[in-house]
Amino acid sequence: MKRLLIVAHAPSPNTRRLREAAERGARHPDIEAINVVVRPPLEAGPDDVRTCDAILLGTPENLGTMSGALKDFFDRSYYAVLDDTRGLPCALYIRAGHDGTGTRRAVEGIVTGLGWKWAQAPLTLRGEWQDAFEVQVEELGMAMAAGLEAGVL
Repeated sequence: MKRLLIVAHAPSPNTRRLREAAERGARHPDIEAINVVVRPPLEAGPDDVRTCDAILLGTPENLGTMSGALKDFFDRSYYAVLDDTRGLPCALYIRAGHDGTGTRRAVEGIVTGLGWKWAQAPLTLRGEWQDAFEVQVEELGMAMAAGLEAGVL
């Protein structure tokens, strides 16, 4: 069974709703052959990355960049997985109170260095909270799991 790892920082009620939406989409009842593992960034590490077949990252925009928790995950994992995970399919959602540009750029730089491949362009959820954000992240989780199950990722 293939494994989708969701590493998402969720310090607020709205970011928790997004992480739950990603998991809900990935666990859609029509997707049966995917093991979904959800970890907060401070609990995820190199072993989780090495044993997954795709990764979905989630972060709020904090001071114009990714959360410190997601940065910590990358700091602890980067060199440990660098040679083992090239080509790993990945996706990202950003909950941005502003424009999310700095956050996107920071994560893209790390993903490029790791040699991971984007399953789709990062999803940036900008501005005031909208319930539609949950729908978009749920669809992203579903697309990642379905793509992994179908063998297109």
